[in-house]
Amino acid sequence: MNLTKLLAETFTSPSWGGRKTAVHSAAVFRVGALAVAALLLSACGFRPLYAHGSGGGSAVFTSVYVEPIDAEPGYELRNSLIDLMDASNRRANMRYSLKVVLHDQLQGSALQNDASITRYNYRLTADYVLTDNNTNKPVTNGQAASLTAYNVVSSPYSTLIAQKDAQKRGAEEIAERIRLDLSVYFARVR
Repeated sequence: MNLTKLLAETFTSPSWGGRKTAVHSAAVFRVGALAVAALLLSACGFRPLYAHGSGGGSAVFTSVYVEPIDAEPGYELRNSLIDLMDASNRRANMRYSLKVVLHDQLQGSALQNDASITRYNYRLTADYVLTDNNTNKPVTNGQAASLTAYNVVSSPYSTLIAQKDAQKRGAEEIAERIRLDLSVYFARVR
């Protein structure tokens, strides 16, 4: 018995009032359309990026060494990359090396009447290169950017904490983007 027929019988059963309404017909149509879409996706070779065994999983990331990153938020970015990718923080016997160069920019975005800045936008840009350690040749590269903001308050310490938090959030966002880019790369080559 096909799914659409089963659902149609369910919706026209006495427990549904014994009548087929437009709402029930629409529900049957939606479920049928979803089933057809799932069949079409599976037939064309679609694989979810994070599915087990898809090539974009974390198994390949354990062979990536994340090099130390210069710049103030580099420490946060490196730790986020190691955590997200389950990568190694030791260079020995790693198949790949990931080198990241950071650029940051701080720009005032809100001014008061006396020209004092009350809010800053913090833009962080990362250029990265993944190198195959066996051949010493780059296999992929890219760029990721993030934009965070923080408020300037009367307490300098609170403002400093807000600035550090914005840097950390930016580094975490970039780490997720780099991981996604590398997942797509590894899924294509596997």
